[in-house]
Amino acid sequence: MLDDRAKLLLKTLVERYIADGQPVGSRTLSRTPGLELSPATIRNVMSDLEELGLIASPHTSAGRIPTARGYRLFVDTMLTSRREPFTTPPLSPDQPQKVIVNAAQLLSNLSHFVGVVMAPRRASVFRHIEFMRLSDRRLLVIIVSPDGDVQNRVIFPETDYTQSQLVEASNYINANFAGLSIEQVRDRLQSEMEKLRGEIAALMQAAVAVSSEVLTEAQDEVVVSGERNLLSVSDFSSDMGQLRRAFDLFEQKAQLMRLLDVSSKAEGVRIFIGGESQLVPVEELSVVSANYEVDGQVVGTLGVIGPTRMPYERMIQIVDITSRLVTNALSGRK
Repeated sequence: MLDDRAKLLLKTLVERYIADGQPVGSRTLSRTPGLELSPATIRNVMSDLEELGLIASPHTSAGRIPTARGYRLFVDTMLTSRREPFTTPPLSPDQPQKVIVNAAQLLSNLSHFVGVVMAPRRASVFRHIEFMRLSDRRLLVIIVSPDGDVQNRVIFPETDYTQSQLVEASNYINANFAGLSIEQVRDRLQSEMEKLRGEIAALMQAAVAVSSEVLTEAQDEVVVSGERNLLSVSDFSSDMGQLRRAFDLFEQKAQLMRLLDVSSKAEGVRIFIGGESQLVPVEELSVVSANYEVDGQVVGTLGVIGPTRMPYERMIQIVDITSRLVTNALSGRK
């Protein structure tokens, strides 16, 4: 447990390092207004902080820098509620995809780091489904979502259906199952399987499997903006390996999806520092994220990815405001 003096010194060191990007020495800290500690006392306290793993000495430098653990303590217990004034352009309630792209760009422009937005999760519901015979045992499944999005998939059933059988199956499915979620369709299918004719039952199962796959894929989308901003971050200039791993992360997006999905289960702004999430395995990166809603329901997550040496207060404010802007835009509010 840190005493008040150690907390104040750690807070001052972290803030100075975030501002200047240079290891902070005891002489520099002794000149800080309000600290009022001698260089010898500061050295002793810094030694204690280093033993606790909160700060570290890079190479042979006499100064110290915060560790991921030090940043975590700073973020959790030492951030003030001071809000920095800045202007944010409104997000027009346009097409959802355009709102998401604009939000990612806004996050990047305001933070000068990387903006990421997970596209809104859509309910696994189809409005219309159609089967088209392409050749022997080769069918095209056409799925129309409630918002008019059309997806196609080719399947290879064991039975060679005629086009008339496919039309009959499509009509039955659309009349009895359209508008239900995939989960509801799956449950009803289990209870009604014995009542359905063989070809309709088999095509229903195929339709459920394909619809679930298509609608899930449609949701797995992350918009990333501002990756090149990291090229100007001095923290990466001496370690191209870290920068390469960061760009691999943005390229693959699968880890970003998992991280944002984890973030969606928490309320408010969430912060991952220096790879502690296990999903962004880059020690020099931190993630500040928050959920956004549509009509009161959480539908996605957005955030800023940047160096651990980021101004966390400002990033929290940027992410919080952007999540509200996206919520208002997608909910049709001004």
